[in-house]
Amino acid sequence: TYGRYPLVPVRGEDTRIWDADGKEYTDFVAGLAVVNLGHCHPKVVEAIREQAGTLIHTSNLFHIPPQIELAKRLVESSFADKVFFCNSGAEANEAAIKLARKYSHDKYGEGRGDILTMLDSFHGRTLATIAATGQEKFKKGFYPPSPGFVHVPFDDPAAAEEAITDATCAVLVEPIQGEGGVNIPGEGYLAGLRRLCDEKDLVLIFDEVQTGMGRTGELFAYEHEGVEPDVMTLAKSLAGGTAIGAMLAREPFVSALGPGTHASTFGGNFLATAAGVAAMDVLTEGSLLENCRKMGAYFKSALETLREGHPCILEIRARGLLIGIELDHDGAGYVPQAMERGFLINCTMGNILRFLPPLTITQKEIDALLAVLDKILPGPEQAAKEPDA
Repeated sequence: TYGRYPLVPVRGEDTRIWDADGKEYTDFVAGLAVVNLGHCHPKVVEAIREQAGTLIHTSNLFHIPPQIELAKRLVESSFADKVFFCNSGAEANEAAIKLARKYSHDKYGEGRGDILTMLDSFHGRTLATIAATGQEKFKKGFYPPSPGFVHVPFDDPAAAEEAITDATCAVLVEPIQGEGGVNIPGEGYLAGLRRLCDEKDLVLIFDEVQTGMGRTGELFAYEHEGVEPDVMTLAKSLAGGTAIGAMLAREPFVSALGPGTHASTFGGNFLATAAGVAAMDVLTEGSLLENCRKMGAYFKSALETLREGHPCILEIRARGLLIGIELDHDGAGYVPQAMERGFLINCTMGNILRFLPPLTITQKEIDALLAVLDKILPGPEQAAKEPDA
C-alpha cells in the first residue's frame, strides 16, 4: 500500500541516515515529523534498552509506572487533566471522536453527534478518521463514509458558525494543517472557534499529531495563540520514534469516558511510555525548542531569498520547523532529485514541498539543502517556458 522510494535505510544518527550501500542522507522528513529529537537520541535509546530488559508489557488492567510518569508530564505541560494512551494518531483521534459524542450523549441525549471538521484536513486512515478528513482522495473506494462529519473551509470562522446546528457536538481542527499543505490560519481563527464552542457547549478538539511536541517552536501549537482546546490528540514524535498516541482532555469532558467505554491493548505500554518520558525530558529540559524557533526563522528567510531566483515558488508557509513551499507546478519529481543529492524531502498535495527536519537541524545543513533546491528548481527562463514541467 506504499509507493516506496528506492532507499533502504539501515542506520541513523541525529539528522542523518545511511542506506544499505553506505550512502549518507540529511533527513528533512524525520519520519514524517516523528523523529523530532533526531534519529536514535541517546537518552531515548537508553530508556528503551533499560525498559526492554525489565518489563515490556502487562496490560492496562494494572498500573504502569512510566505511563503514570508520562501522563504527569503531559498534564503539567498542558491544559489537560487526564491522558488516554493508544498507538497512533488515528487511534488518538478515534478516542477524541468517541469522547466528544459520549459527552454530548450523556448531557443532551440522542441526536447530537455531528462533528465539524475542515476541508484539506487530515486525521488518519481508519474509517472514522478518513470520514473526518477533508480530502476526497483518502475516501475514494471506501464508501459509504462513516456518518456524522460536516466539512467547512479552513480558516473561515463564519463558515464554521453557519454550519453549526442542533446536531453538532464538536469541532475538530488542526491548529496548522500539515498534510493539507502547511496551511497556517490567520490570527484569531482558533480564538473564534473557541468562542463558538463555548457559546454552543461544543467540544473543541485540536489535532496536534503533527504540530505537537515542539514542531512549531512551542511544545504545542495552540500556545502560539494562547487558545486552549478541551481535547488534544498527539502521536508521531511523542516517544522519540517509538509508536504511541495520546488523547489529552480536561474536565468535565474527560469524565465522559469511564471504565469499559474505551480501551487499547498496547496503549501506554511500558516500552512506549518509557521512551516517551525520556523524549519529553529531552524536549523540555534542553534548548531544542529555541533551536527550532531560531532555525525555523532562518530557514524561512533563506527560502524567501531563494524565491527571488525561482518564480515558480508561489508562497512560503512556515511555523517553527513545519515548513512548506507552494510551487506553480507538480513537485513530486523533486523528491528523488533531492534524494540523489543526499537529502530527504517530502511533497504533499501535489505541489507543496514540505520540510520537517529534526529540531536539532543546523544552519549548515539548511544551507546545503538550499543549494540543492537552487539547482533543481527551475529558474525564471525555465519557469516562463515550462510552467507545468
